[in-house]
Amino acid sequence: MTKKTGTPSATGISIEVTAKPAAPVTADLLALPLNSKDLKKIAPDALKALGIDASVLNDFKAGAGEITVAYRAATGKRASRVALLGIGEAASNDDFRKAAEALSRKAGELHCGIVVMDCAGIGEWAKHAKRTPEYLAGVIVEGIVYGSYRFDRLKSGKLDKEKKKTADEKPKSIAKLVLAGCSGYASEVEKGANAGLVTGTCQNVSRDLVNLPGNYLSAEDLAEAARQAGKRGGFDVTVFDRKKITELGMGGLLSVNKGSEQPPTFTIMDYRPEGKVRKTVALVGKGITFDSGGISIKPSAGMDEMKSDMAGAACVIGVLEAVAKLGVPLRVVGVVPATDNMPAGSAMKPGDIITTMSGVTVEVGNTDAEGRLILADALTYAKREFDPDVIIDLATLTGACIVALGMKVAGLFSNDDDLAEGIYKSGQAAGEKVWRLPLWDEYAEQIKSDVADVSNTGSKGAGTITAAKFLENFVEGHKRWAHIDIAGPAFAARGGGAVSGGSGFGVRLLVDLLKSWA
Repeated sequence: MTKKTGTPSATGISIEVTAKPAAPVTADLLALPLNSKDLKKIAPDALKALGIDASVLNDFKAGAGEITVAYRAATGKRASRVALLGIGEAASNDDFRKAAEALSRKAGELHCGIVVMDCAGIGEWAKHAKRTPEYLAGVIVEGIVYGSYRFDRLKSGKLDKEKKKTADEKPKSIAKLVLAGCSGYASEVEKGANAGLVTGTCQNVSRDLVNLPGNYLSAEDLAEAARQAGKRGGFDVTVFDRKKITELGMGGLLSVNKGSEQPPTFTIMDYRPEGKVRKTVALVGKGITFDSGGISIKPSAGMDEMKSDMAGAACVIGVLEAVAKLGVPLRVVGVVPATDNMPAGSAMKPGDIITTMSGVTVEVGNTDAEGRLILADALTYAKREFDPDVIIDLATLTGACIVALGMKVAGLFSNDDDLAEGIYKSGQAAGEKVWRLPLWDEYAEQIKSDVADVSNTGSKGAGTITAAKFLENFVEGHKRWAHIDIAGPAFAARGGGAVSGGSGFGVRLLVDLLKSWA
């Protein structure tokens, strides 16, 4: 029995699930997952059956993501390369995700287009990890898709649309993944693999948006990306132009845009599933397509990375497409205010007083605290227009969050304990970790203004918390709101991780959360 899940993804990967044993399947690389506990019991016999000497195990400890490549005699079309793939203790999602990402990257290094993974143990893995085979298959495929990601579309060969692949051109990433040996679990694995392919692909769509530089991604381009996601996912997309934004009185967005030569946009994505809707969730994403800091200009070092200041918006676009394709039975609304933040004679100045859509006036202490200004209008709009059961915003909001939590973990704020706990658990499951910080009233004192209702900057210290307290003013008393500051994990600087650039952080987390509510 052989099953295929959907069509090839945007990353070029197609997935095949089969009950057949993995060893004879046609491939460029055969992956043999091994956990540390069973390494001595199972691995020697498995390697002997493949015609590989067990001495390759001498330096292999089966740590999660550890890979040793061995070779066997080429016979027919079966893989001559065998990757011993460590899955650690095989007890957590991260064990399998790390292994899948590592396998994907190794396949790219070896130019292996077709990879078969031996999944004969998936029943035992699932039991040990306290998951289902379906769930684990999703985790594995998400990891494969994530590890296969390459952002090379702006290199000269890719820009030349007339260039055709030559017959001898080697693959740079996996084109086909075969999950073999699934036995009686094939149907479950197929379902999970399909879901993992959707989520992983949508996460990579978000990464593409984050990696595009400012001269390729304006506010209007970001709105168009949302439209295209709507076409792929089958949900409605409405884009407000400057005229409509002005009519709505969105003074935060308009003020940040004053220094720009490009117009702002305000995008609403509305996914409404068929049948009864259990709840409505509004997701708000910060869409600063490039952040110079405005008049309060940033230091030049690292400013190129400020193309990533729309990572919250990119996440929301990816999540909407994913939940629509997965058919999650929740109404999910995505709201994206977008502009760049530039210095100019017409730009917003420190000391300016602006009036937001809510009517709340804001003293601008620093023009580089612009993200919270556009989010203020978006939160107000989401609350008033949709009255959702839950509001969650995501933003690369503060460097202070990086100081507090580093580059791998996002800051979480919420006025509802159950919501915060759900986001935390989904972050743990999805490998996109968050840590909750307080929203105590004492911090509101730091953003009081003598000349307006509130200031967009606080006094010294607790910068990520005072930013969250600022946003709290604009949810207008909504009781289930959360703010996620993704400044650290949204973008990896060159040399800062296995892969530099946009991470798509938040897509897996929110898809997991929304599915848990469904």
